[in-house]
Amino acid sequence: MAVTIKDVAKVANVTPSTVSRVISNSPRISEKTKRKVRQAMEELGYLPNFKARSLANRSTQTIGLVMPNSTDKVFQNPFFPEVIRGISKIAHSMEYALHISTGETEEEIYEGLVRMVQSGRVDGVILLYSRINDNVMSFLEEKKFPYTIIGKPYLNSDEISHVDNDNFSAAKEVTKYLLKLGHKRIGFVAGSLNLMVTLERKRGYESALLDSDITINNDYIVHEEFLREGGQEAISELLSLKEPPTSLVVADDLMAFGMLNTLDEMGLRVPDDISIISFNNLLLSEVSRPPLTSVDINIYNLGLQSAKCLIEKIKQPDEPAKRIIIPYKVIERNSCKKLS
Repeated sequence: MAVTIKDVAKVANVTPSTVSRVISNSPRISEKTKRKVRQAMEELGYLPNFKARSLANRSTQTIGLVMPNSTDKVFQNPFFPEVIRGISKIAHSMEYALHISTGETEEEIYEGLVRMVQSGRVDGVILLYSRINDNVMSFLEEKKFPYTIIGKPYLNSDEISHVDNDNFSAAKEVTKYLLKLGHKRIGFVAGSLNLMVTLERKRGYESALLDSDITINNDYIVHEEFLREGGQEAISELLSLKEPPTSLVVADDLMAFGMLNTLDEMGLRVPDDISIISFNNLLLSEVSRPPLTSVDINIYNLGLQSAKCLIEKIKQPDEPAKRIIIPYKVIERNSCKKLS
């Protein structure tokens, strides 16, 4: 026999109307009561009828944003405020609000997404990352809930709406740029191998080396968090090698900033002692010392197009999936040097 709102109300010792208000995330209900009702829902295995509620309420006019990490880490990286700025531009023009979900672990991120969808708080979701074998994406697919990804889906990319750069080509281009400057010992620093952006850029880097008949040295490939501290740890590891690289492809400007700080403390100079080229072309890239050569991936437009894509999906559920590739541009500055 199906579990009803009355069953949940009985276990939580509240009225059925209170359960309904918790499901709709009413601000009139205290957080303590919300937790008690949600715990009862979980114990009973109760799932609200979202389709029926959507028909009754028409729309929440809210978009959910799912972050790849906790807020204290996510907002250290200027990529996320900038991509949210692009999303906000479209959301505001279409009278949509934003609801942000984060978590310390993949499990917490998944649980937050499930609560957000099951409570009927949002009409659709934008994932601000793309992971391999992601439970969040699997849940959204199973529920046939509208969503868009910033990044390339791991599987079935033709069937899932997403907005991305051609990260393979961009990484290959900047690696070839260093090769033309005479560098052969080229390192690669990026984030987790669970992230598609890392895999695509690593693939491009390796392709450029293989095209030039250069053997891939796994000691030159380092994976850290997309944070300043990640760059600091990566450069320390690479410089401890018996024969360290003469140049680096770094998958995030924030990591590169961390490298510049560490190199300065060690008395080493960019580009005289090591050349660095990175990604994102953040505002600080232009004013860092030295100014960083960086790939402008047009972060703002990634956000803007993802919001457009999602709202179209919400309004026209039967529309086919869209694949939007945002052009990139290499901005040359002073962090790379030709080897004599």
